[in-house]
Amino acid sequence: MPIWSSFSDFLRFYIPRSRNLAFFGIGASIFVNIFYASGKLRQLIALLQRVVESSVRIDGVTVASIGPGILALIGVRPADTPADAERLLDRLLRYRIFADAADRMNLSLAEVGGGLLLVPQFTLAADTRRGLRPGFSTAAPPALGRALFAHLVTTAQGRHAPVGCGVFGADMQVSLTNDGPVTFWLES
Repeated sequence: MPIWSSFSDFLRFYIPRSRNLAFFGIGASIFVNIFYASGKLRQLIALLQRVVESSVRIDGVTVASIGPGILALIGVRPADTPADAERLLDRLLRYRIFADAADRMNLSLAEVGGGLLLVPQFTLAADTRRGLRPGFSTAAPPALGRALFAHLVTTAQGRHAPVGCGVFGADMQVSLTNDGPVTFWLES
């Protein structure tokens, strides 16, 4: 049995390997709070897709569209901060997923000047570990999610062009033509 230098070391080692938390004698919500404290769930999520084109429609009206670039579906967790949003944006703009002259993924969105379409999607932060229905206690409350998504969009518009965005809380239809396909899960 390993000797742990701290409780967070224990969590980092044991929790990912455990399927049964009953031995802790605590509820799942307390487990989630411990997981937040260890830093495991304090990361904005982006499911990014390299696209030929992408658009967002609400009530039959196109509210945003881009040509070649990145569609990023954004999930916010309760412990996320504006600094996390800025770190995620930095990764989105600098992540090398576009082909260079040798056809290798060596170029970033900033280098190719492609479009960035940001779409809020709270379901990315869902807890899907058990059962047949997702739980949303691991997703940020709507007020926090809306504020951090707005901060991400505003910051993106100040650092890159073109930037389009979906509408937080709206029933959106997102269409895309994935290029590759190339899809990555990023966290801040």
